[in-house]
Amino acid sequence: MELRKINLQDVEAQWEYTTNLPEDENGLTNSYHGVSFDEYKEKVLPKQISHENPVDMPDWFVPETYYYLWDEDKLIGEFRIRHHLTDALREGAGHIGYSISKEYRGKGYGTEGLRLTLLKAKEIVPEDEIYLRVNKNNIASQKVMLNNGAYKVGEDDEHLFMRILKR
Repeated sequence: MELRKINLQDVEAQWEYTTNLPEDENGLTNSYHGVSFDEYKEKVLPKQISHENPVDMPDWFVPETYYYLWDEDKLIGEFRIRHHLTDALREGAGHIGYSISKEYRGKGYGTEGLRLTLLKAKEIVPEDEIYLRVNKNNIASQKVMLNNGAYKVGEDDEHLFMRILKR
């Protein structure tokens, strides 16, 4: 299993994965649901790649790197690392957002994908902890986070706020 940064070589698999994700599932938003291959290749992919080293973005924008989890030739999931926190991210989505394709859920891919993503995040993120947020009704993601050393620091009506120490 490996984590690959978003790239031009895997464009077809990334397009298929990204455009098949729901617009909002378990708190992960996806504004690219259903876009055509040409639009993805010409507009969306370059935009997503540019988020790692943004130019001319609004003050509130935080650099973000997209990674995909692969098991041999199968794209399994997507993991996004936000490079640092704003007040909104500190109280909201945190550093990492992720999804696993429905057919691969419940098979340990989320736990391994988050483990690999945390290795990358620990090199990028300046904060002492990795901030995560999970919907209270998303028991599977809560387990994925706990399996990777997360602990609960708070909650609101819909979410748990989790942290993982950088070590």
